[in-house]
Amino acid sequence: MSRYVLTRIASTALVLVGVSVLTFFIAHVVPADPVLAALGQHAREDQIQAYRHAYGLDQPVLVQYVQYMRRLAGGDLGLSIRTRRPVAYDLAEFLPATVELGSTAWLIALALGIPAGILSAIYKDRLADHLVRIAALAGAAMPVFWLGLLLLGSLYYRLHWLPGPGRLDLSIVPPPPRTGVLLIDSLLAADGPAFANALRHLVLPGLTLGLFSTAVIARMTRSAMLEVLNQEYIRTARAKGLTRLRVIMHHALRNAMIPTLTVIGISFGNLLSGAVLTETVFAWPGLGRYATASAVSLDFPAVMGVTLVVAVFYTLANLVVDLLYARVDPRIRYE
Repeated sequence: MSRYVLTRIASTALVLVGVSVLTFFIAHVVPADPVLAALGQHAREDQIQAYRHAYGLDQPVLVQYVQYMRRLAGGDLGLSIRTRRPVAYDLAEFLPATVELGSTAWLIALALGIPAGILSAIYKDRLADHLVRIAALAGAAMPVFWLGLLLLGSLYYRLHWLPGPGRLDLSIVPPPPRTGVLLIDSLLAADGPAFANALRHLVLPGLTLGLFSTAVIARMTRSAMLEVLNQEYIRTARAKGLTRLRVIMHHALRNAMIPTLTVIGISFGNLLSGAVLTETVFAWPGLGRYATASAVSLDFPAVMGVTLVVAVFYTLANLVVDLLYARVDPRIRYE
């Protein structure tokens, strides 16, 4: 197992190098000038040249990439053209909000998707199955921005059941920023009102972002459960007199989780990288909004920093899923 983990970590490093190459050269072939985007069309020529020299944009692309990788090896992601701050500082500021939102949406997707898929498989071609399939189809087809506006208009504006955009009410004093995740920071500060308010603010964006993954997980769980429930060992377990709940949870679900785990791992990466529209609708100060603003302003260092972070999350999620395979199915062994 340890050899396998080390091999995967090495392959992850190669993946990140490949991502950096693609992102860097694609960003530099875009027919737009980040200097003019930052200084404006009326900048003087001496200002433009000084700006290019300060950010190394007057060097050949290959030389810029070598310098970028040299800085990256030392943990330096470069200086943001838009914010004039190190990209690492910007990521440390905006990433915790996205991790908090993405993790909440992921937990919602698991809590809703897996039981819905099991229920749909058990009651195949009956009312419960039809309802789950219709809901899964609607969740997968519904645009995120439209769903977010719908939830805001109904649960916040009309019914006043849940708070609106933002991470906290204006009347709530934020807890001391230790991790950047408000739920954790409020717990560390023993601030009950801040924790409760932050949790209520997470419900609407978490539902908006998580419903698509809920639909995917429910459909995959249903498909895997239907295949497993027709196996001989399930009929044997039933013939031995085991209760229906034990057959489903201890025999069928565990074997059906192998393909579902893959979808769950990919969903986590998708939630972190696909939070742009959700963060925009709910005014969530996370990585998605930062990436959008950086892309619009042609902030190449920031765009590459965000891309590398997303790639790290994807590869780590896949590694965790691969390790969980052996936990779920004892027949799987890694050499």
